[in-house]
This record gives sequence, C-alpha cells and structure tokens, in this order.
Amino acid sequence: MRKILNTAHVYMIIGVLSGLFYRELTKANDFTGDTQLSVVHTHLLALGMLFFLIVLALDKVFDISGEKLFTWFYWVYNAGMVVTVGMMALHGSLTVLGKASGAAISGIAGLGHILLTVGLVLLFITLGKRIPAKAKAKQDA
Repeated sequence: MRKILNTAHVYMIIGVLSGLFYRELTKANDFTGDTQLSVVHTHLLALGMLFFLIVLALDKVFDISGEKLFTWFYWVYNAGMVVTVGMMALHGSLTVLGKASGAAISGIAGLGHILLTVGLVLLFITLGKRIPAKAKAKQDA
C-alpha cells in the first residue's frame, strides 16, 4: 500500500510542477493560444494522483495488490502515463515555441493511450478476482 501512496504523491508533485512549467513557458514566450501543455497538469492530477488514491482505497478494502496481475497493472498503467503525458508535454511545448510536431508524436501518444487502456483492463480483471474472494471469505466467517 505504501507504493501506491508514494505513486499518488509523485504524480501530485509532477502535476503541480507541470502547471508551473506551463505558466512560465507561455509567459516567457508571450503565448496566448491553445496548447496541449495546458492539460498536462490536469491529466497528471486526475489520472495520476486521484486515480492512485482510489486504487489505494480499493487495495485497503479488497487487497488487490495481493493478486499477481496487480503488478502488471501497476507497471503497464504507469508506463502508459509516462508515454502519454510525455508526448502531451512535448507536443504542447513545441506548439508554444512555434515549432511543428510530426506525426510520430501523435503515434507515440496513441501507444501511451493503448498502454493506459491495457492497464485499466488489468485493474478490472484484478478487481474481478478479488471481489468474489472477499465476499466468499465474509460468508465463511
């Protein structure tokens, strides 16, 4: 459970720093248009910090970290977050700096979204295994 809490904490720190980065980069470049950089902050806080705080609560109730698939979920989901948010930050920064971004950035961001989806599927499979086990243990007691 400590690993889940630490993960949420790291996403909180990076999320807050990304908001600061967005504000300072756009201010330094007198940028007033739309950029993906503006939503990196929100993605990190919602899909990172808040999501892992929910996973922490689920772990407390259902002991999902006791399942083998939980480790797969944890690493696949986090890899998806790193790739997705990294590409959003890169694309957004290039937009602010007035540089073109290629199709490769969108393609890699798509791979990040696929990893996030696979991670979510693994989480639901893990939950599906633990909820019946928890209900059965409660009936037996």
